[in-house]
Amino acid sequence: MDISQVYAPAENTTVQRSEFWRGAQAGFPVLLGIIPYALVLGAQAAQKGLTVLEVPLMTGLNFAGGSEFAAIQLWTSPPHILLIVAITFLVNSRHLLMGAALAPFIRHLSKRRALAALFLMCDESWALGLNDARRRKMQGISNGLSMPFYLGVAIPFYGAWVAFTALGGAFGPMMGDLRIYGFDMAFPAVFLVLLAGMWKGFAAARPWLISLVVAATTYLTIPGAWYVAAGALSGLIAAYLLAGDE
Repeated sequence: MDISQVYAPAENTTVQRSEFWRGAQAGFPVLLGIIPYALVLGAQAAQKGLTVLEVPLMTGLNFAGGSEFAAIQLWTSPPHILLIVAITFLVNSRHLLMGAALAPFIRHLSKRRALAALFLMCDESWALGLNDARRRKMQGISNGLSMPFYLGVAIPFYGAWVAFTALGGAFGPMMGDLRIYGFDMAFPAVFLVLLAGMWKGFAAARPWLISLVVAATTYLTIPGAWYVAAGALSGLIAAYLLAGDE
């Protein structure tokens, strides 16, 4: 069965498949950018003692690259579970802001489909899915997220992330520190591309700017990963307060 038929609203099968492949094509250039830092993460996890089976288990259950990098940096033997859980929560707190932005576009989905969309939500699939939903709304096509399009973006990302972190875990230790090849630069490069594609003018960017300033200030003044939570919370508050000014 086509995966888009499981979660997508009842639509013509041909349309669903067309939307799914449209999402896969839209996400493919960005998907290529995640491969290098997936390999870096897998290699770092293996160097901390995780097995080839444990690496994809970690990346498959916690589909959020930033918190996985943070967890690996904190990994010891035996691991400090409570500390890793707390830092994971802090780093993933940006999903509060992302989920709030996506919420108006998934209200038409059933709870099962909405939860599937949120489980597969990463920074890249969120940005591409949200941008497409806004474009469709402006064109009068639909007020909601195209679930087949979103799955066409998100499922390849999920599969590639799990597969290439496992590959990094298997072969990364043989290659040494992959960062010397510049692989870690793919991470900020992908985000710059996503931000450029979502630029809607200064007014719409004000909550993001406030979030950036607060996060940077917190990073420079308070130890730990509190800058992530501070940036997410300030962005949410700014978006709420400035919503009527646009």
